[in-house]
Amino acid sequence: MRRKPRRQRSPRWARLCLTFGALLTVVGGGSVVAIQATVAATTRSVSQQSLIGAAANSDAVKHASVTGAKNILLVGIDARKDALPTAGTRSDSIILLHIPADHDSGYMISLPRDSYVPIPAYDNGKQSFAGGKNKINAAFFFGSRGLTGPDALSHGFELLSLTIKELTGITPDAGAIIDFEGFKNVVNVLGKVCMYVDEDTTSIHVGTNDKTGKAAAPYVINKDGTLKSKIKGVTPKFYAKGDHCFTPGEALDFVRQRDLLANNDFDYGRQRHQQQFFKAIVNQAVKDGLSSPTKLPSLIKAIGSTMTVDTGGISLEDWVFAMKGINPNDLITIKTNEGKFNPKSIAGVGEVELLNDDSLDLLKAAKNDTVAEFAATHPTWVSST
Repeated sequence: MRRKPRRQRSPRWARLCLTFGALLTVVGGGSVVAIQATVAATTRSVSQQSLIGAAANSDAVKHASVTGAKNILLVGIDARKDALPTAGTRSDSIILLHIPADHDSGYMISLPRDSYVPIPAYDNGKQSFAGGKNKINAAFFFGSRGLTGPDALSHGFELLSLTIKELTGITPDAGAIIDFEGFKNVVNVLGKVCMYVDEDTTSIHVGTNDKTGKAAAPYVINKDGTLKSKIKGVTPKFYAKGDHCFTPGEALDFVRQRDLLANNDFDYGRQRHQQQFFKAIVNQAVKDGLSSPTKLPSLIKAIGSTMTVDTGGISLEDWVFAMKGINPNDLITIKTNEGKFNPKSIAGVGEVELLNDDSLDLLKAAKNDTVAEFAATHPTWVSST
């Protein structure tokens, strides 16, 4: 028998609709016409294009509906201005959002970006990849390299989808790319985002020059984004464990950190912080944004601008209304490998994470809509935050 999570309802004046990872929000309450108008405004602000591509089941797309269990692939990227547009983009965060057939809850399964997996051969029209085992975030890179703009997003996501399909047998029902850089605009509208920082976190990107007091980079970063060395005379930004209200710049900096986390949990820690931040964004939007007629239009536009989605042949409006029974408190986060980072060094690739048998069983559970049963028998895999 399926054990459902405890439900906490949103206030009557604001019913939160969750779709594509607690990011697409609309206001419930008031007349049906008002709800439909808000949904329409939200969906118009979201970029839509083909992302899943060849990984999709053509017959399933042809007869797509919002009934039954759904698996939505969420990919977080960090499209910073200093990134070379033709160098290819790596996915920073990979989350499989499993929605059970009753559409009453949701399970967020994070795949560590360093997971060592087989990536199928692929040709994006500009550069080809022969295939082979690598870190899972390299799939987006090999799919997108040599391309820019929407083409880079589509091909990067397609190869990642094919990789996950080969690993798990799951054909994503829909997908979304979330740009962390865009969250600065969301926080700008809200003014701040408050959340609990669950461990001491030191920034490798933001610091202060001890002599001049001006902003300066505290560490030298390798081309692959990993930490190289500390820069003398620069004090890094430090987020102590406890309650914080983040400015736009601080929020983006915080969710990027992985190398110096207090508990040495690297990708698991960063994924947990990103998920906590997503929930905090939604809760802050309900508290300070959705009730404000002056903030609401800008908030809808800012949230929509962070995402590019593939609805899998189902209208975005239908997705929103089908998921209306889920709010952020219904989301349950499950950690692969029980949230323990056990690196292995692979020549030519570096340190990787090997998914254990139980993690592969978890992914099979997402395919078979038995994640609730897996969570019940693996309670230590369920995140408490």
